[in-house]
Amino acid sequence: MDLDQLNTFLEVARHNSFSLAAKRCFRTQPAISAQIRALEEEIGARVFDRSGGRVSLTAAGKVFREWAMEVLEGRKRVIAALADMDHVPRGALVVGANEGTCLHVLPEVFAEFKRDYPDVSVSVARQERAKILDSVIENTVDFGIVSLPVSDRRLRVVKIHQDELVLIVPPKHPLARNAGQPAALEEIACYPLLFPKAGQTRDALEELFAEHDLKPQISMELESSELLKRFVAANVGIGFIARLNVLREVGARELVSVPLEGRPVRRDLALVYRKDKDLSRAAKAFIDIAVILTAPPDDSV
Repeated sequence: MDLDQLNTFLEVARHNSFSLAAKRCFRTQPAISAQIRALEEEIGARVFDRSGGRVSLTAAGKVFREWAMEVLEGRKRVIAALADMDHVPRGALVVGANEGTCLHVLPEVFAEFKRDYPDVSVSVARQERAKILDSVIENTVDFGIVSLPVSDRRLRVVKIHQDELVLIVPPKHPLARNAGQPAALEEIACYPLLFPKAGQTRDALEELFAEHDLKPQISMELESSELLKRFVAANVGIGFIARLNVLREVGARELVSVPLEGRPVRRDLALVYRKDKDLSRAAKAFIDIAVILTAPPDDSV
């Protein structure tokens, strides 16, 4: 049994699929199947149930998964500890974040981190919020960047970024005439709206409209903040987005940002990781850099 077999096993378990695991591991499906058969022969137990055209973990497989995760996590800890002893941080960090965070929050953080720790490999797993939290729990990513609140007691939460939602409209939209002046939700509700398909922002917007006894005219549901900006610019509808995510388009006068009347709708981000995770010097430095570079200049947002 080797570490490569353990990684293959965890990929199959994660996706419940030999074909998806093959793509993730850059191997053929027969090669993945051969690795799993060899593993099962060595431990003397079946780890996957392949009946009915579906792949699922057996009882033995569930026990083996916990052990395999501990082994691979232990390997990462050893590598990080040895690197720290040598005073030359190296190894790898994997960060889970959604599209908007990858494009508008993390670039400066990664740039600063790589200047200080050039020998540490950093990669981004672009995922949606629920998958990011699952990946942190499963230890497939070291850190996740997600919107607050986070209630899972297994996770440590470090607030790193404050922002608020704004309304974005095309430059010739009626609501753009008083740019900079807050728009009343009652007026916004009269126009076709583009909403996130799911997630914390969607929940916050639905709660906001419900508080005012208003029913939004949702004309489209989108999974991407970048798509939202493009559709608003094309005059398909108007929508809500984190203020930081639209600075370039507002500066270029492609879109107009309109603040909301009343209390701001917060969109605060946190860096999360497992409480039982042993952090290397490089990992601790990444947290410090993320806190410093993404914090607002003062208490206002």
